[in-house]
Amino acid sequence: MNTNTLFNAFLRLLLNIIFIFKFFMKRSQYTIFYTDDDQDDQDFFKEVIAEITPQHEIFTQNDGYELLKVLQNPPPSPHIVFLDLNMPKKSGYQVLKEIREMDAAKTIPVVIFSTSSDDSAIKKTKELGANMYITKPSSYTEFKKVLNSVLSLNWEKNLPSDNEFVLTIN
Repeated sequence: MNTNTLFNAFLRLLLNIIFIFKFFMKRSQYTIFYTDDDQDDQDFFKEVIAEITPQHEIFTQNDGYELLKVLQNPPPSPHIVFLDLNMPKKSGYQVLKEIREMDAAKTIPVVIFSTSSDDSAIKKTKELGANMYITKPSSYTEFKKVLNSVLSLNWEKNLPSDNEFVLTIN
């Protein structure tokens, strides 16, 4: 075997490895919608997601009306929605209720991402059909751990159980 033959075989092998890597990386890519009226929270969320897994696409909405509009007019369609509760115009509760009434969006996982840790808020969002409830962490490290945990779940096959509805990081 001469040098050219070995080089060509190596090149083909390398190209195959790159193709397989790209194929599997695309399969683990999520399209994420994050709805929050606080621009600083949106920027922080995007920064943390980009650090955890840069291949995810993140689309932000400033209020519930924007979220409902994009859900009714895809593409893009999200794999998961993170939703703040306390927003002007339309609360996260109202938006969650409407999402669960939409044929095209009712099966999309919705994670409530709120500053409130009130038991009645948690109970109400669960009754309205949220898949998980997270109280916004106060530190960058906790924020990153929470989002990493949520994004490591296989949302297509295994939704969190009742015991896993409220995510807390210790």
